[in-house]
Amino acid sequence: MANIDLTRDYKPLDDDLAARRYFAKFDRITRLMVGVADEMEAEGSLSGLDSDVLEGYVRAISAAFKALSLKYLVSGRLDGVGQKHLTIDLHESGFPIFQELVTMANDAAQAARHLEGLPESARLKDEMIRQIVGERVVPTRLQFALSQRLYYQALAKGGVFYPQMHPQAQWLADLGEGRRRFLVHWAVYDSQLNVPVVYLMEVEDSGRKALPLDERRWPEAQAHLLAQSVGGLKLITIAKGFDTDFDDLHPKRLRRLHLGPMYSSAFTLQTGPIREVLDEAKSPVGEDWALAWAIEELESDRVELEKSGWFSSVEREVFRLDPFSGRGADTGATRMTRSLILPQRPFQVLAEKDPEGFRDVRKFVVGREGRVMVYG
Repeated sequence: MANIDLTRDYKPLDDDLAARRYFAKFDRITRLMVGVADEMEAEGSLSGLDSDVLEGYVRAISAAFKALSLKYLVSGRLDGVGQKHLTIDLHESGFPIFQELVTMANDAAQAARHLEGLPESARLKDEMIRQIVGERVVPTRLQFALSQRLYYQALAKGGVFYPQMHPQAQWLADLGEGRRRFLVHWAVYDSQLNVPVVYLMEVEDSGRKALPLDERRWPEAQAHLLAQSVGGLKLITIAKGFDTDFDDLHPKRLRRLHLGPMYSSAFTLQTGPIREVLDEAKSPVGEDWALAWAIEELESDRVELEKSGWFSSVEREVFRLDPFSGRGADTGATRMTRSLILPQRPFQVLAEKDPEGFRDVRKFVVGREGRVMVYG
């Protein structure tokens, strides 16, 4: 493992074994995320469509981690060749830094050209065998070349999570009188938090042409939503801005899902109860982690008519804020649900310590067979 510079938020994984353990951990975590989505669908907090959409983004995150694991397959074993180490965010993230995703997106745009300039996998493997048998040396540079070919092949295949996953619209219902309901969903990799964030917005469309088929409104709506997908903006700010800018699009429900941070005693620096839990659990390799999962929700309470011009009016949504202790004005949401996904041993320590700040956090606990159970 690399030495940790406590003055920095970022850490390069400059040891190939550490990098492989990191990617193996996330491979398991992303598979478990699907189990959590299934549990939330079973209990009714996510619809079947919501669950399918969320699982699609989780699969994209998994594919991105798989591609990065190939890119950094020989981390720390090759001097003088480009970017050799994955860099992760140590504090309140545990995920790769934003720049890793930006670089990967740029690489994907040129994957075909890179593949044209790289030898085929079979040829590289043959050369590796000849070097091992004939020269009795580790063929590190050939391993690097093969890892890059596999990396670009993974990018060319597609389906990976990028810094921006552009909005898509899925039909929900025909409400009559020229009105339709859509689920608009999109995602970003938050550049400040260094975690994936998924947005789900249910919107009623009173335009003459259905939103996804409207050559004018749909590109404008997509651009607007991506521009507003900033972690520092409250949901009510995003929803009101959309409601104001599009007179015939009516946001009825907006949710934001933060899929992170990931805490691990092996890879991240944490403070407070979560650090004590992970330290005291003394979990085996692959079990020393916890993933935070938060859902912010904003719902429309009613509609008011606002005058527009001399002879017409437009609908404006009035959103319901959390009524308890004035928190709604602070959070800009109707409600927030915080969850934690963690293996059994850390959960047992957490349950024994019962820290106050975690009592209202839902716990999704991973059993020995990989089954996800819900507590709280």
